[in-house]
Amino acid sequence: MTKQTYSEIRTQLLKRYPDGQTRSGVQIDDMVQLRLQNTYNTHLDIARDMAGVMRADMAAYDKDHRQSTQSLGCWSGFHAQQMIKSVKRMNGTTKGAYVYLSGWMVAGLRNSFGHLPDQSMHEKTSVVDLIQEIYTSLRQADEVALNDLFAALKTARDTGGDIDAAIAAIDNFETHVVPIIADIDAGFGNEHATYLLSKQMILAGACCIQIENQVSDAKQCGHQDGKVTVPREEFNVKLKAVRLAFEELGVDDGVIVARTDSLGAGLTQKVPVTNGADGAAEYIKWLETEEITAANPLIEGEVALMQDGKIVRPVRLPNGLYKFKDGTGEDRVVEDCISSLTEGGADMLWIETATPNVSRIAGMVNRIKQVVPNAKLTYNNSPSFNWTLNLRQQVREEWIAAGTIQPSELPGGIELMSSKYDNQPLGLETDKRLAAFQTDISREAGVFHNLITLPTFHMTAKFMDDLAKGYFGERKMEAYVNTIQREEIRGGVSAVKHQHEVGSDLGDTFKEMVAGERALKAGGHANTMNQFDQVA
Repeated sequence: MTKQTYSEIRTQLLKRYPDGQTRSGVQIDDMVQLRLQNTYNTHLDIARDMAGVMRADMAAYDKDHRQSTQSLGCWSGFHAQQMIKSVKRMNGTTKGAYVYLSGWMVAGLRNSFGHLPDQSMHEKTSVVDLIQEIYTSLRQADEVALNDLFAALKTARDTGGDIDAAIAAIDNFETHVVPIIADIDAGFGNEHATYLLSKQMILAGACCIQIENQVSDAKQCGHQDGKVTVPREEFNVKLKAVRLAFEELGVDDGVIVARTDSLGAGLTQKVPVTNGADGAAEYIKWLETEEITAANPLIEGEVALMQDGKIVRPVRLPNGLYKFKDGTGEDRVVEDCISSLTEGGADMLWIETATPNVSRIAGMVNRIKQVVPNAKLTYNNSPSFNWTLNLRQQVREEWIAAGTIQPSELPGGIELMSSKYDNQPLGLETDKRLAAFQTDISREAGVFHNLITLPTFHMTAKFMDDLAKGYFGERKMEAYVNTIQREEIRGGVSAVKHQHEVGSDLGDTFKEMVAGERALKAGGHANTMNQFDQVA
């Protein structure tokens, strides 16, 4: 969306109001401010604009794998707002930073049915509501920041300051609005249901929708057991449904992330129909089967398949599900991904893994790239992984293989979690690898986007535990001040001025626009937020 400058809007308004104000006395400079503060008219405009941002970022990554992107999963608009404000304060730009909307956190934290597991038991509309809320919060961050810039412009005019610099700051303002990668689980029903929900998510602002290849009515968290996948042609139909939702709403650059849970899924609900010429046989070949013989005959009601010239019985569990052969997960993942990209029209992949292992992920991705050279991944740096234990085990195994240490020098298993290793070579090498993990996986395994699904869930639990133990324990107010407020002040966190953060000054400005000297404002000398002015 093309952004107009301060001068362009002012010139247009002067043509309508040559006296510089409306008949009721509203000043055109106030109208200019409100126009610029309204950084997007609709959230569909956001979806279209942010899709273009993602496409540009993806093209940059194809040229240089160092140009990867990141996000954190947020379960409220305030979490997303504070994350993006922090990135912007630190880097001077939001480039490369997205928001991830996790279905797990919607189920667990934004669910009117209560705190529930990641099994698509939350209301469909709660996902849409959260997208809407996140963008409302990000747009309000724009309003508050631009109001401060216009206040600086007014001060410059009143005091003879640098007006051109103040206007330039307004014109060069970068929005807090960034792309959202939104989780639609397994589509919440059939392909038509997937299409209808996708439209609502896009209208709420989603430029990127992530969908997984599990059975929608038996969906499980990707890091739990009991996952059941659907045949590839069935998943591709849902990918096409999402694409049509983007196309219908004019989001030409809409991005689809196709997630496969096949690495940890050993079951399927259906044996797809095949005519020998389609890809169904490639899915069926991984089923665990028993050959039909005179000693092991078919019985009434059983299903049989023809494989490699033999009649076989697929292993079927008491619940009617079919079992895949053990050890076939990686092969199925590779075939899933190729099918999603070439037949389903997906733009990116998501391979759900049980542990963070760069070389294993790279091995699968390199096989995919033999068919689709520019294949790109979104990767879940999941809190379900015990990162310390996993990476310390990897370091230990590598050192043993290289002859650097003997197995007896470092224990295996849970003992590696001990804090005694934190400042020893094992702990230091592990922390070094943690710091480099996202860079390594982006360079070696085609990961365009790194995310953490549930950080704000764990962050809230951890910080509330810290604060509660101190406040309800011996430390009392010292726990709040030292744990939170003093750190906010010294870190430059704008939310320390909580009235300003939620728009108190913004409200005062509007009251003054319409009521002038009669405006009853909250930001006078008696406002306690003044205690936080000019603090460092």
